[in-house]
Amino acid sequence: MKLISNYLSAVFLAVTLVSVMGCSSAPRDTGQYLEDSDVTTKVKAAIYNDPLAKDNEINVSTFKGMVQLSGFVSSQAAVDRAVELARGVSGVKGVTNDIRLK
Repeated sequence: MKLISNYLSAVFLAVTLVSVMGCSSAPRDTGQYLEDSDVTTKVKAAIYNDPLAKDNEINVSTFKGMVQLSGFVSSQAAVDRAVELARGVSGVKGVTNDIRLK
């Protein structure tokens, strides 16, 4: 009986570990993190320095070169301009637009 209990405990532990490892996100090394931070800063600066996109509530995040824009703007022109500015930044591999109109 003790052997079966030990066996079941080992199986449970193995299943738990595999489940936890399967849920972890893709690892980023320090270099990738710094590149993403640099891209985020450049996109934010481009948006801030543009008169059409500047006065809106746009959030920028980057993961492995993919930029995600979110937040709220007052016009569709501001949405289009923010996406255009993000795509023009070096290091941007793609842009996901989650910006909403107020």
